[in-house]
Order: sequence, then structure tokens, then C-alpha cells
Amino acid sequence: MLTRAQRMRDILGAAFAAAEITIQDDSHRHAGHAGARPGGETHYTIAVTSPAFAGMNRVARSRAVHAALEAEFGSGLHALSLRLQTPEEAGRAG
Repeated sequence: MLTRAQRMRDILGAAFAAAEITIQDDSHRHAGHAGARPGGETHYTIAVTSPAFAGMNRVARSRAVHAALEAEFGSGLHALSLRLQTPEEAGRAG
């Protein structure tokens, strides 16, 4: 069985033809907070670099990622911290 992080990596890679995806499970930092579950896999930091984000503002990028992960939110994913950029933006950030 795949972990939530593995499923999200597959979903995001397919949805955004991502050049780079990093996913970090931050659930342990939220123990006892809203949305936290004993088994974790509820809170993540995700960075995606993809040409698919070209021409999209920050809000549109975030909405697109949330829409792609809709099924995960329906099965216990609670919160994301996102860094979404194009390859050009990533190159400038260096």
C-alpha cells in the first residue's frame, strides 16, 4: 500500500508534468491540533517546480494543487504548506 506522500507525488507528477517534487510530512508538528490524527499523514510541506504554473498567479497555483489532491483531502489530508514555481522562477531563486 502506498503512503499518502507517495500517492500525492504520483498525482502531482501526473497533473503538473513536474520537473521536481519534494514532499515532507509535518504531521508530528501538529499533534493535538485540529485535523491531526494519531497515525499522522495529515499535514505536509510540498514544493513543486513545473512549467504548468507559467501564467498562473499564486492563488491559481494553490487552487490547482488543492483540486488535484481533492481525494486526499477527502481521506484525511488536513493542511498543506506550498511552494509552487516554474523552472524559470526556481532558477532565479538559485
